[in-house]
Amino acid sequence: MLSIVEHDYGTPERTSENLVTLSIDGREVTVAEGTSVMRAAALSDVQIPKLCATEQLEAFGSCRMCLVQIDGMKGLPASCTTPVAQGMVVHTQNKQLADIRRGVMELYISDHPLDCLTCPANGHCELQDMAGVVGLREVRYGYEGENHLDSKKDESNPYFTFDASKCIVCSRCVRACDEQQGTFALTIQGRGFESKVAASQDESFMDSECVSCGACVQACPTATLSEKSLIQKGQAEHSVTTTCAYCGVGCSFRAEMQGEEVVRMVPNLDGHANHGHSCVKGRFAIGYATHSDRILKPMIRKQISDPWREVSWEEAISYAASEMKRIQAKYGRNSIGGITSSRCTNEETYLVQKLVRAGFGNNNVDTCARVCHSPTGYGLKNTLGESAGTQNFDSVMHADVIFVIGANPTDGHPVFASQMKRRLRQGAKLIVADPRTIDLVRTPHIQAQHHLKLRPSTNVALINSLAHVIVTEGLVKEEFVRERCEVDSFEKWRKFVSLAKNSPEAMQEITGVPAGEVRAAARLYATAGNGAIYYGLGVTEHSQGSTMVMGIANLAMATGNIGREGVGVNPLRGQNNVQGSCDMGSFPHEFPGYRHVSDDKTRALFEDAWGVSLHNEPGLRIPNMFEAALDGDFKGLYIEGEDIAQSDPNTQHVTAALTAMECIIVQDLFLNESAKFAHVFLPGSSFLEKDGTFTNAERRISRVRQVMRPKARYADWETTQLLSNALGYPMNYTHPSEIMDEIARLTPTFTGVSYQRIDELESIQWPCNDQHPEGTPTMHIGQFVRGKGRFLLTEYVPTAEKVNAKYPLILTTGRILSQYNVGAQTRRTENNLWHDEDRLEIHPHDADERGIADGDWVGIASRAGDTVLRARVSERVQPGVVYTTFHFPESGANVITTDNSDWATNCPEYKVTAVQATRVSQPSEWQKRFREFTETQESLLKSAIAVEAAAAK
Repeated sequence: MLSIVEHDYGTPERTSENLVTLSIDGREVTVAEGTSVMRAAALSDVQIPKLCATEQLEAFGSCRMCLVQIDGMKGLPASCTTPVAQGMVVHTQNKQLADIRRGVMELYISDHPLDCLTCPANGHCELQDMAGVVGLREVRYGYEGENHLDSKKDESNPYFTFDASKCIVCSRCVRACDEQQGTFALTIQGRGFESKVAASQDESFMDSECVSCGACVQACPTATLSEKSLIQKGQAEHSVTTTCAYCGVGCSFRAEMQGEEVVRMVPNLDGHANHGHSCVKGRFAIGYATHSDRILKPMIRKQISDPWREVSWEEAISYAASEMKRIQAKYGRNSIGGITSSRCTNEETYLVQKLVRAGFGNNNVDTCARVCHSPTGYGLKNTLGESAGTQNFDSVMHADVIFVIGANPTDGHPVFASQMKRRLRQGAKLIVADPRTIDLVRTPHIQAQHHLKLRPSTNVALINSLAHVIVTEGLVKEEFVRERCEVDSFEKWRKFVSLAKNSPEAMQEITGVPAGEVRAAARLYATAGNGAIYYGLGVTEHSQGSTMVMGIANLAMATGNIGREGVGVNPLRGQNNVQGSCDMGSFPHEFPGYRHVSDDKTRALFEDAWGVSLHNEPGLRIPNMFEAALDGDFKGLYIEGEDIAQSDPNTQHVTAALTAMECIIVQDLFLNESAKFAHVFLPGSSFLEKDGTFTNAERRISRVRQVMRPKARYADWETTQLLSNALGYPMNYTHPSEIMDEIARLTPTFTGVSYQRIDELESIQWPCNDQHPEGTPTMHIGQFVRGKGRFLLTEYVPTAEKVNAKYPLILTTGRILSQYNVGAQTRRTENNLWHDEDRLEIHPHDADERGIADGDWVGIASRAGDTVLRARVSERVQPGVVYTTFHFPESGANVITTDNSDWATNCPEYKVTAVQATRVSQPSEWQKRFREFTETQESLLKSAIAVEAAAAK
């Protein structure tokens, strides 16, 4: 039977240069000053009984099980709350202590159901364990008096149950919610015998402020809080450590298994990115992996109006390869291409770009990472010298001021947000720059010192005005700049930002942010000590996304906030492998490691390794593929794990381009929106069915480990290999570790990376090479990767997407906690109970002007198209701005976004679309066509399934 945790020393670790030596049961123990007696004992293999204590939470001292005797100290102190002292002599075992512990346990058991054999926690219940440890053999107090045995269960949450009859009121769940998650949704209500755990104002868990992160379930020492999957399936018999396939935090989990069935996902205490914490998606929303919608057999068809036909893998691969060959023979070598996904592993992404370059014979490869964070790569490469964030997540615990720009961590990166909130509760200051009032602006025990509620599209104007204050008020770290940066570029930048046009007073008419607020925020960031910037898609998905990233880097360099813990420029990646898909060479102009295809030395390295000649000209980006398709020049596309028909802007333009192609190969779990335009469907594999690696937002390379065999026979890397071989370019890998070995041979920042090394270190942050054999948690220490940091001018250029009388509002988009990206995974889980449709947030003023009430259907029209969403009237958005998410395809959020994009990278300007909102009573014309097309495609899929079922009989 599997243990619920790897280890637990009772109280958190303390670090100190001062060491303390004490005696515990006659053993001499030396630990850091501030360590609890309980932890010191556990470190010397002396286990003191405990119930309310766990190393993930601060000591509480309520259960009275961990009492010890200390020479010279009165009474029997709790070992969890008692710090060690030099020369202290501790006794953990004697008759007095044994009698007290047994008596305390007897009181607990007297108000606890004795249903151990049928209890879901049987075998990993700490109450059960401690009863055995203290030698409890009888309970003298019967159930005749008052008790809590008939307390009603709360089954409202879809993922876990709360059985109050089993609660011992240890407060671990309450403290986990407070300390770990930072939601403060739970409390102990009442006193004495009436004490009980309550959610919010004594509501059900589902109706409360609970965000279902699972921290309370993880902390509970009994079966009071239990996963429903554990109750239904029973306990696991083995576990496999793997990495979450949702956001860019990259949480480590133990998949607890019965054979090949997942019982539950448990956050890994040793996970370097999450330290045993989780969110509702990673911990609970994995049902999509075994959902009935999954397509497990390959399918082909000639036209998208034809029924699908289920075929063997051999026929599907042969047909796909023959079609790609036919298209190239007819239209030329550049008439086909491929798209990689940030949801796939590094190894799978590497193989797809290799297939395109070596097998297709062109550089027509692109990735969904370009439509979110390509400006990060461009901006940071040109200023700091490397296309990635500078810190690890733990660095935030050393920050004195945290500047969040265009990111919503509590929804998009919730586990890291919890860590950030912990630092803020400790006293770090907070600046938020966002058009909306995100949760971080004001949340329990946290309030931003400054909320710069700027107008969408004015990021660069804001960053320039902040820089203006820092330069003109003498807040530049001159010594840092002189030693670490290009002086000429700095002087040009200093002169530029000092111009009166960049002052907060001049810019406030553009940004909408009061000049005084900008000045105060700039002073705080520049003078508070360690200043750390965290940003998201609200920075990059603009026409000046690359310019803004450069502006952020300029600001960090000017204030010396680079190259140590607690500072840095930190992009929060939206998907699990955005960083990795960029690292692996998924862009049409770059090989793996961000080296340009025109570089002769780099190209020769790959030509020698791959055994073919490679092109020296960049290929087509996704928008260029669409234009070429509409022009009749681009006819074939291989898409692995991506859904461009839903995620890319200007949906009608995208679907027109897809319709113009002759062979689209989609490799995915479900018949997603892009697959409805496909001619070949190759079943994909979930993260549970494959080996590989993901690289998270902090450059951390973590192992993805197979916990079950691929349900459709092949892992994704194997499918790509089959296609490559059928096209005539041989690939002969037998395991993804061999692919990583090849990546390491060809990519300087990955030289020291291997599966063996990752297993030894548990994860590695690149660069990992001879200079950094254990990886690089903090980059640019001592000097920048490019040598000297370079300041670049960041002239504000207004977006071409302007409001007018016809389109007077600005639409911006984002995410919500319970859903993920295009929703293909989370929509097939119980997460829909929290968010089952995309809604339009609109300010009360704008709603009143249009006669719109909360819950009304609202038509949103832009220059690109129109759709209909239900209204949510909210003061989160400012007047003149509306907001929606994009998790549901029928919402058509990207029907109204336009083709405007970043000047350097073509990253779409998702965050700025001029629209009009009107009250309506029926779906848009596009939505009607979408529903009709979807029904047709689903019927064509069902016909294939029906034919296969009939043949099986």
